[in-house]
Amino acid sequence: MEALLATAGASRTAPLCAALGVSRASLYRDWQRSKRPPGPRIRAVPVLPRALCATQRAQVLDVLHAPRFVDLPVHQVYATLLDEGQYLCSPRTMYRILAQQGEVRERRAVRAHPVYARPELLATAPNQLWSWDITKLKGPQKWSYFHLYAVIDVFSRYTVAWMVAHRESTALATHLFAQTCAKQHIPPGQLTLHADRGPSMRSKPLAMLLADLGVTKTHSRPHVSNDNPYSESQFKTLKYRPQFPERFGSIQDARAFCEEFFHWYNTQHHHSGIALLTPETVHYGHDKEITRKRQAALDRAYQQHPERFVAKPPQAPKLPQAVWINPPSPKTENTQNQESEKPETTQENFPN
Repeated sequence: MEALLATAGASRTAPLCAALGVSRASLYRDWQRSKRPPGPRIRAVPVLPRALCATQRAQVLDVLHAPRFVDLPVHQVYATLLDEGQYLCSPRTMYRILAQQGEVRERRAVRAHPVYARPELLATAPNQLWSWDITKLKGPQKWSYFHLYAVIDVFSRYTVAWMVAHRESTALATHLFAQTCAKQHIPPGQLTLHADRGPSMRSKPLAMLLADLGVTKTHSRPHVSNDNPYSESQFKTLKYRPQFPERFGSIQDARAFCEEFFHWYNTQHHHSGIALLTPETVHYGHDKEITRKRQAALDRAYQQHPERFVAKPPQAPKLPQAVWINPPSPKTENTQNQESEKPETTQENFPN
């Protein structure tokens, strides 16, 4: 190492380090140490205890529990005490003392938000589950809008009712549902109506009407748009149409456009979620006949050119047997199964 240090500044050090098996980092570290003059010896200074004693911690807790400070954050207490010329400890120490007492939380008396259940809704046939929503259509001038009410059957994707109005109104929504339930011949106890948490959706007149009609209503969780996916998807289909204008000149223009759109959506649009059938076909029970005709056409194609279908004979898409809004997760199903398998607890299970 001494030879390397002597020749480090005059020749290349890499071959020498490789020959002697010495790291270049060790060489340069020792070289710098050899050039550094020895410094004065530093005497150890005794460290005084910095932690608060038990009496001081109790004093801090008494101040934080005082009536004027009990509902204030720690930094507010710290600043108030400094304004009064008093210093007990740092804010971090106050937090540490509160944590030891299990009081690091919201210390103010605030209202707790309720826990909203995740809606899990199932439809196995038309007119079992409806979803509805209201969207805005831009009017002729800035900040002017028309309101489109649309009610869709979740199983068939059929738009059972729609309306364009100047405003969002509970009375209009109530009238719309009264007419729609009568038109669709909805018996009491069959239909579930799902919507978000808008003012018209949660209004008392609409709730009373649905109760009189025997319709169960459910709502999405706050700020969760995925709880009402079918209405949101339909509005996207509406507004992404090439013919959808930037603004409507009048409410008559909006109604004419929506009338054409919903007629196309119900009778001509082959929906990917219902086996490429039209909503009207599924809603009124003509899907089996259409599927049979499609399968016959595929069978003829297979008989004429079987070499084109390598894996297996072609099959017409089948209509889903069940449609969910928020299907149960596997964890939920396993928990329910475990609870159902538990033995019933009776008085005989406990010793006397």
